[in-house]
Amino acid sequence: MTQNKPGGVWDASECALLLIDYQEGVFNAVFEQDRRVVELNARTLAKAALDFNIPVIFSTVGVEMGVNGPTIPSLQAVLPNVKDIDRSSMNAWDDAKFVAAVKATGRKRLVMGGILTSVCLAYPAIDALAAGYEVSFVEDAAADTYKEMHDTAVLRLAHAGAIPRTTTAMISEWFRDWKSPLADTARKLFPPYFDELAALKKAPQIHGPAGLTPTNQHAKTATQAA
Repeated sequence: MTQNKPGGVWDASECALLLIDYQEGVFNAVFEQDRRVVELNARTLAKAALDFNIPVIFSTVGVEMGVNGPTIPSLQAVLPNVKDIDRSSMNAWDDAKFVAAVKATGRKRLVMGGILTSVCLAYPAIDALAAGYEVSFVEDAAADTYKEMHDTAVLRLAHAGAIPRTTTAMISEWFRDWKSPLADTARKLFPPYFDELAALKKAPQIHGPAGLTPTNQHAKTATQAA
């Protein structure tokens, strides 16, 4: 059973941040969502976690197998001392090293993001709930191959008991009080974040559908005007 009573707002001191499979090879399977926005949100969560002393875990799939690359450089740059926990299993919770790292944080409230939502995020999130953890997922820091896959996974996660949040809502919940020392991070983080987010939203970049065969892997990018 979780050590925290269910519900209520989540304090930074209670949480761990788990970012799963933010890898170039996996990102390339995302269509109908703007990959740049998803990356921005994950990167901003990582920056906030660093300043709030929230433990962060990066996990990857298939690096040692030569299938995918490591965690994307923008996340590595924020937290250069956080090493990837690589796996072969699609479900991070099936990996003993990953579960051991989660337990080692001592935190029972897990904030999770992942690519792809329906697999890389949903599987370990649901298993973590079954193991007695409280789980929240950051919806705008996750994506899937097609939008309906993402949306269905969000429903599955919510029905399983995981709490949906957005990037700004999660960061705000971590500090909550503008007189808190932690609020200094938000004052520095939010202006450039919202500036970059606005620019991306004004000129969204959506990758068109592509299959798995080599001739389909280089689908053109369809840019939608604001």
